[in-house]
Amino acid sequence: MAEETIFSKIIRKEIPAQILYQDDLVTAFRDINPKAPTHILIVPNVLIPTVNDVEPEHELALGRLFTVARKLAADAGIAEDGYRLVMNCNRHGGQEVYHIHMHLLGGKSLGPLVCC
Repeated sequence: MAEETIFSKIIRKEIPAQILYQDDLVTAFRDINPKAPTHILIVPNVLIPTVNDVEPEHELALGRLFTVARKLAADAGIAEDGYRLVMNCNRHGGQEVYHIHMHLLGGKSLGPLVCC
């Protein structure tokens, strides 16, 4: 069984966060250490430690990450100019909290990725 994370506590509203969206599948909240003017974390409500732990039964929640990202980008006024969605996996991928999550970043030009 995966260990509880700070995100689990945010989802349950046991610790404060600026929650922008929550339903039965996902929760979205502002990052406390933003890397762009808009930096939102979108997390599944079920604890999935890494992308390597994703199973077919998680597909609905993971698909919801993208539809919520689209909504939040529009709400933030960054959809037209563009934004970046990022998921990290494990230590070498830059993952810090072992509860998969999508970063929604925008509000300025983010430049090219290292890999592209």
